[in-house]
Amino acid sequence: MFDRVYRQRLEADLAQWEARGVIAPATVAAIRGALPPATPGLNIPVVIGIVGGLLIAAAFLAFVAAHWMEIARLSRMGILSAGIVASNGLGAWFARTERPILADLCASVGAVIFGAGIALVGQMYHLGDDFAGGMLLWAVGALGAAALTGSRGALAVALAAASIWTCLRIAEIQDGPHLPFVVFWLAAGALALIWNSRVAAHLVALAALPWWIATATQVILFDLAPFFILANGAALLLGGGMALTATPWQRARDAGGVLANYGAFLLAGVAAMEVIVANDMLRPGSDASLQPAWTIACGVAATIAAFAVGALRRQAGAAFAGAAMALMLVAAIVWPLRTLGEPLGEPWPGYAVVLGAMLCLVVSGMFDGSRARTVAGWLGIAGAIAGITWAVKGSLLRRSAFLAAAGVVAIAMAAALNRLLPRSET
Repeated sequence: MFDRVYRQRLEADLAQWEARGVIAPATVAAIRGALPPATPGLNIPVVIGIVGGLLIAAAFLAFVAAHWMEIARLSRMGILSAGIVASNGLGAWFARTERPILADLCASVGAVIFGAGIALVGQMYHLGDDFAGGMLLWAVGALGAAALTGSRGALAVALAAASIWTCLRIAEIQDGPHLPFVVFWLAAGALALIWNSRVAAHLVALAALPWWIATATQVILFDLAPFFILANGAALLLGGGMALTATPWQRARDAGGVLANYGAFLLAGVAAMEVIVANDMLRPGSDASLQPAWTIACGVAATIAAFAVGALRRQAGAAFAGAAMALMLVAAIVWPLRTLGEPLGEPWPGYAVVLGAMLCLVVSGMFDGSRARTVAGWLGIAGAIAGITWAVKGSLLRRSAFLAAAGVVAIAMAAALNRLLPRSET
């Protein structure tokens, strides 16, 4: 999809440049000849075929489930096996006839039928006591199918099943992270790198979010500890992604850019939520040092990585991203601070640190030309301002004074940067 959009924009630009005489027709022909063959995209027949395939798969599963008790056990296994073989066989035929989208769909349907087979067989033999184990089996089978067929849909099924599996395990243990999922996630990430697929990179990056969210919310440990844990997770995704973008391998750089974008949006979401729930969840005397040590280590390591990328590659954007992460980690310490004169004063230092972090995120995206990072920073600023303005508790007059002071500081920073930086960068 991204290649198709790029080609359309390039064709429009080439036609415009040629009409204006900027480039010669021979140069236009040379540029078009240097482009790799266009990948086949979705068209109306393919879309209708995808819908038809999904409907047939749903009808198959519904029919088997409706007559499950009437079918002999051996026949049940045969029907499920036949469904898996038929879908993958049809996918192989589509792949041979150069219809990759339909081939991917068939592999995905086969992975779904495999999961349904696990559920139905588990019901048949009364194996429902370990539902999480069944999800793990489904995830491993779907990941194997993805590795053998190159199906992005099967990879999506595998990551969805693995996310359910890890969330169930985290709810059971309630004592630290579920590390086996990390191994599964790294295996899926290796597939995405081997395929050099942007879609697969998005799927892998997205699958990291449920694990961090479930880990942060498994037990409400200490005041805003869930948000602080998420902040460290967001920093790890953002900093780790930026570290990958500094490697000499193009595949790693592409995947790192996707991972960093998801980390930026998660960091912005955490910033907004911290401000919104500050007066409801935050209590005086909370101790930020009671956060799990491993989460702090993740956040600190990612922040150091971002600063290292900025220093080694002379990237101001990476340095500002590191500053954004550092400020969000500092927020764990400054949130408990209070103004005097009220039983539960406003956490002004926390507000200031979060706004500063999101401002650094915006500047980072602008320096590096990262639209996703810039948008995430603006969303974080909007969420923080909304949380400060519309909080039920506290003095609205003081909030307005705080926002005005923050605006004056921001304008002063803009004036200083305007003098220090070249005009082309401001």
